[in-house]
Amino acid sequence: MTDKYLAYGRLIRDGKILFIRRRPGSFLGGRWELPGGTVEPGERPDETVVREFAEETGLAVHVTGERGTHSWDDVAGRPMRIHATVYALSEETAGEVVLDPGEHDAFTWYTREEAAGLELADHFRRALEG
Repeated sequence: MTDKYLAYGRLIRDGKILFIRRRPGSFLGGRWELPGGTVEPGERPDETVVREFAEETGLAVHVTGERGTHSWDDVAGRPMRIHATVYALSEETAGEVVLDPGEHDAFTWYTREEAAGLELADHFRRALEG
């Protein structure tokens, strides 16, 4: 079994968390998530989340803390264990969200309570706690 490492970020602006929706037709299309992605070889997870956040949202952020790490078996049934770390982030300056249309088709800013109604993976839901 192989291991895959992911890093995601929780950015709060005006009391609301940024969520992005995977475009239809993609893996887990239509589902909402926190911005982030795969840790590349030689890259630290905290570097990954800053890079991925910029690629997926156009926002410049920095890590302020760790929200938690969660692991699970691959949802597609591949012999793989997924390990995801969720980081707390802050913005360099408040900018406009610009999505990569090849990956995501919508974004929203929701409070934790509003986000309860979104279709989220368990590790994202746990990152909203506290």
